[in-house]
Amino acid sequence: MAQGLELSVTDFQSTWNNMRHHTEEISSDHLVVRRGQAFNIILYFRNRGFQPDLDNIIFVVETGPLPDLDKGTRAVFSLSGHRSPSPWMASLETNKAVSLEVSLYAPPTAAVGRYLLKVHIDSFEGSVTAYRLGEFILLFNPWCSGDAVYLESEPQRQEYVMNDYGFIYQGNKNWIYPCPWNYGQFEENIIDICLKLLDKSLNFQTDPATDCALRGSPVYISRVVCAMINSNDDNGVLNGKWSENYLDGTNPAEWTGSVAILKQWHTTGCQPVRYGQCWVFAAIMCTVMRCLGIPTRVITNFDSGHDTDGNLIIDEYYDNTGRILENKKKDTVWNFHVWNECWMARNDLPPGYGGWQVLDATPQETSNGLYCCGPASVRAIKEGDVDLSYDTAFVFSMVNADCVSWLIHGGKEQRLHRDTNAVGNFISTKSIHSDERDDVTENYKYEEGSPQERQVFLKALQKLKTGGPQDHYQADSQPSRPMPLSQDSPRSLNTPSLRPSDVIQVSLKFQLLDPPNMGQDIRFFLLALNMSLQFKDLKVNLSAQSLLHDGSPLPPFWQDTAFIQLFPEEEKTYPCQIPYSQYSQYLSTDKLIRISALGEEKSNPEKILVDKIITLVYPAIMINVLGAAIVNQPLAIQVIFSNPLSEQVADCVLTVEGSGFFKKQQRVLIGVLKPQQRASITLKTVPFRSGQRQIQANLRSNKFKDIKGYRNVYVDLTL
Repeated sequence: MAQGLELSVTDFQSTWNNMRHHTEEISSDHLVVRRGQAFNIILYFRNRGFQPDLDNIIFVVETGPLPDLDKGTRAVFSLSGHRSPSPWMASLETNKAVSLEVSLYAPPTAAVGRYLLKVHIDSFEGSVTAYRLGEFILLFNPWCSGDAVYLESEPQRQEYVMNDYGFIYQGNKNWIYPCPWNYGQFEENIIDICLKLLDKSLNFQTDPATDCALRGSPVYISRVVCAMINSNDDNGVLNGKWSENYLDGTNPAEWTGSVAILKQWHTTGCQPVRYGQCWVFAAIMCTVMRCLGIPTRVITNFDSGHDTDGNLIIDEYYDNTGRILENKKKDTVWNFHVWNECWMARNDLPPGYGGWQVLDATPQETSNGLYCCGPASVRAIKEGDVDLSYDTAFVFSMVNADCVSWLIHGGKEQRLHRDTNAVGNFISTKSIHSDERDDVTENYKYEEGSPQERQVFLKALQKLKTGGPQDHYQADSQPSRPMPLSQDSPRSLNTPSLRPSDVIQVSLKFQLLDPPNMGQDIRFFLLALNMSLQFKDLKVNLSAQSLLHDGSPLPPFWQDTAFIQLFPEEEKTYPCQIPYSQYSQYLSTDKLIRISALGEEKSNPEKILVDKIITLVYPAIMINVLGAAIVNQPLAIQVIFSNPLSEQVADCVLTVEGSGFFKKQQRVLIGVLKPQQRASITLKTVPFRSGQRQIQANLRSNKFKDIKGYRNVYVDLTL
């Protein structure tokens, strides 16, 4: 009489399966697979081989603390091929003497997360034996056409899912620079931290069964992750801070990667990490989403509007010296703002609104009671369909609000101008397989000044049902247009005077004389052009003030008054200089200085306002790789850096990281650097991953926080 089939061991074939599922960099020891794609396991038996006519093998998969067949968090399916209501499937691959290779298949709509796999063996004599086989992790699958995150282009999948480093664009629209970042989504324990993050969400804490059941939806997952990146409502990953006091944490400018932040959050019992600003929030979200398998990229919007009252108008207030004032409504224009785009189908929206979706983890406004934003369809933003979920109206205002400037003088408000293209410029992301910047502005809005752009703006106003602002706009349907920008280098561009040419007929414009290097005096001139046939006698008040990253102004530290007389069609320059000794003590860590000029003609009550934002820059850190980079072979890395200032700096710390090069961030205490001192540090490491990699470095001191550098390195498998 035949014995009942007894299971001995199970081989999850993790290395082989993970390679086929593009998860080999996450782990080779633990099974990590993607939904909508089969994976194979081998069952080894103790007493005999599998006999299809005698044995029935039934698989059970469960996820979450309360697995449920009806909710889809538990599935039961048979190897025998009998019809089953479960979308999970098992099929026989090979049947040998004492082993059985089985192919298991998770449907492309299955909830992602950690699963327990069990098997029930029902043998001929009626005995049923249950075995716990082990755990595996199931992820989204952008390679599967049935998955909502399917991305057809392999180069895009490599960039937006598999690439573990990139650039986050910062600065201002006239000087855009790439900040290197180590996303590190495949580093040790990051997948476990990402799953822990889902379990720490308010949704899971409130109703874990429903939360786990909804984890098959990238729309749902993205909103949960977005809320969990910031700590405003929960024990999320990051505390945000936009002031200048970071003594009880890390200045946001110092971070160079996501791994250290996520690991700190996890090892401290999920206590929020201090501190982050928009690019850090977006970078952490990019890491988590790529790790879970959702194609994600980081987007920078220069001159990003924050419209607090939802009327698509950003009001800015100035005094009679031209300095920008604190806004009571908290409307602001950030010099840049960073968010994410995630790729997914949107079955909850009309056809055609899937694809790239905006998600903004920076806590600005609440969405359904939580600090998160999105997913908002990029196409819906461009078409002004601000009534579509989620938070489309708010994102629309960030890229396409109008900006109205007001002069506050003598307790009265005088409207200076309305600018229809001040907000939303040079919307940027890293190019595919390149270190170049990709401008995606046309994805978000029609060309500024085009009829389509104004039609979309009015359509959005109508949908928001804000009759007041719409009427206000129509009453001023011919807003003043900026004068054409000069064809100078990008550093010399600025917002020119914005008064209609038939009112005062004078143009003012700033131009830098030198690159804005930190530690050097800022030399520039004000260019005044009389475009009329009449004599003009101008008084111009000039000022300079530091700005925080979110557009908040600090008090002016430099002021001047110029008296300029212009004959018909005459052009004059007025030279200006702000010494380093003057601006250094007032500079914010964002290194932003706003210079402005408010001009008036003695015989004309109209005012001319011109401003320019300057981002001061440091010389980059230089990184040299000394020898060939080969997996499991020792490698020396030289880091060369300088104190760019003409004064001594103290408390210098160099941090270096890079996925595939270092298991954790390297910190080197430097101490004091003399004025203009150049130094070199050599680090030794053993690369453990092949392919294109990046090393990132940051130098901080008591005088500066973010001198950065990077080096791309290709690591070979063998000599």
